[in-house]
Amino acid sequence: MRPTDTPPPLPSSRPLLDPAAEYGRWTEERPLARISLWGDTHPWLVTRHEDACAVLSDARFSSQNVRPGFPGLQPTPPPVTPGQLFAMDPPDHTRLRRMLIPEFTFRRVEQLRPAIRNITAELLDGLAKQDQPADLVEHFTLPLPLLVICELLGVPYEDRDFINTHAAAFATVTAGPEAMRAGWGALFGYLQELLAAKSRTPGDDLMSKLATERVATGECSPAEAAGMLVQLLIAGHETTASMLSLGVVALLRHPDQLAALRADEELVPGAVEELLRYLTVVHIGLRRIATEDVEVGGVTIRAGEGVVVALQAANRDPSVFGDPNTLDLTRDAGRHLAFGHGLHHCLGQSLARAELQIALPMLFDRLPGLRPAGAEAEEYAFAGRAIHGVSELPVAW
Repeated sequence: MRPTDTPPPLPSSRPLLDPAAEYGRWTEERPLARISLWGDTHPWLVTRHEDACAVLSDARFSSQNVRPGFPGLQPTPPPVTPGQLFAMDPPDHTRLRRMLIPEFTFRRVEQLRPAIRNITAELLDGLAKQDQPADLVEHFTLPLPLLVICELLGVPYEDRDFINTHAAAFATVTAGPEAMRAGWGALFGYLQELLAAKSRTPGDDLMSKLATERVATGECSPAEAAGMLVQLLIAGHETTASMLSLGVVALLRHPDQLAALRADEELVPGAVEELLRYLTVVHIGLRRIATEDVEVGGVTIRAGEGVVVALQAANRDPSVFGDPNTLDLTRDAGRHLAFGHGLHHCLGQSLARAELQIALPMLFDRLPGLRPAGAEAEEYAFAGRAIHGVSELPVAW
């Protein structure tokens, strides 16, 4: 690129089930090059799988979004409160994350599977009683992960409208920094109050354990605990809800793949990995800033320069996934980066996998005639959201 050229911007939209077309070209032609964000900010864009893993596993790339030059979603940094693991580096990140790990181990999640099946069955019973067409998002794909994470954290599901409203405000990039601050702040205050109540009357949930075993002992502050809980609450239902919705659309549009999935239950775990790779709902890129000079993919990224790791491009890298734009539920998609990589890989990935592995087969078993009803799903795609998905999904059966 000549010095006078302006780097291309990040795509502002994408097809429902695919990344923006630019990412495929960039992976082939300019896998590590400058892009334009807001103002005159020109961070590096990483599109290849190998380079993405290198950046996300290198401690010389910081997640602290208050550092000058950090390639944030907007010129104004997002709200900064204690406990924001996604914006922290070791040692604080390590200290706080360790407090949550016991609740999200594979063994712990396996113990939750019967409860997830019961919640799924109850929601499907309710869905089957609805007049047709019915909104699958309202009656199934959104309440399922929200019920599960509320149960795990100890948050009253009756407050779901409040939670969804403010979680959506924080995740809507185009709403502006003030709206994002307000969304996060509302949830932060709400969970601080709940945490204080749990310290007085604990239950059998993660929030109570944080209050009595971590906050009460001084291992973390009430604000740090509330900040971690906000992140878990938002990430614990928005991403899985979107994956469920888009997973249904993808399977309905690939009837051969759906038929294979329904015919062989042993295909389910691998099919979920392939859907995670293919859809990549976290599509705004993972943001980092170099704290010293680092060479990545033959390019030197200087200290103070920002990096945007495009997970959706890395998950369609043809050097790792053959015929990457094809949905193939039989492929080995285990190297996908839908949950990130390195220190900040998604803490709740085992829980998300369990929900998807349970919910998708049960949905199609209970409603084998499931089909779209009304407008194309594209009509309901989120606009300007950090998590890709749909606000509604009218279906009949």
